[in-house]
Amino acid sequence: MPNYDDEVVVLRAHVLGEADRIVTMFGRQHGKIRAVARGVRRTTSKFGARLEPGNLLDAQFYTRRLGAGGLDTVTQVVTVQSYAGKFVDDFEVYTAASAVLEAADRLLESEPAPLQFAQLVGSLRDLARRAHPAGLIVDSYLLRALALAGWEPTFTNCTRCGRPGPHARISLATGGAVCDEDAPGSGALMTADVDTMRLLWALLAGNWRVAEASDDDTRAAATRIVAAYTQFHLERGLRSVEVGNQDRRARDVP
Repeated sequence: MPNYDDEVVVLRAHVLGEADRIVTMFGRQHGKIRAVARGVRRTTSKFGARLEPGNLLDAQFYTRRLGAGGLDTVTQVVTVQSYAGKFVDDFEVYTAASAVLEAADRLLESEPAPLQFAQLVGSLRDLARRAHPAGLIVDSYLLRALALAGWEPTFTNCTRCGRPGPHARISLATGGAVCDEDAPGSGALMTADVDTMRLLWALLAGNWRVAEASDDDTRAAATRIVAAYTQFHLERGLRSVEVGNQDRRARDVP
């Protein structure tokens, strides 16, 4: 059918011509959607402000696969949750939300993925509500989204032989903790103490009580491992994550 509806999260948007935008969204039913939003940069646009990255919308589309680069057209949007406006007054939260949206854009495909959609919406909602520290929300989202995509790490037993932990090293290639015997030949390795392993497990499991009990040094160590694991599987790092790290380093300078 030429028209369809979906509940979508806006991932990103960029300028097209003088008044239009190309908007990338992830839909509950249709997966990733790229569509033209015509005239939304004009001050008279009825829904231009709603198409901000991070917002949750009910949207209607017109399918036109031939011409216009094969893009659909956004014909109507209704705001379900306006998260974008709740990010801009806090730079740490804003960069965290940007990292979540950038990762989703890189990771998700055109096929429907209801669990990925729910994870994305839940992370944006938690950031908007300041439900947990922003850095922990980002790291938890990255680990859980990668797990749903088929790259679930383990931070308890050895990923090669199954030997119970705790272990002191993580292999990016094998997908988590490795014991001393299996560490050689396991590819790129990173060290992690018991507290860091516990935090990584908590972030993957969504155990916020354990995660929020961690100290700043442990969180920083976990963030480095999550960033490296994400980069390994996405084949390049997330710009928003690096911006956030630079901001944290700058604030830590006396």
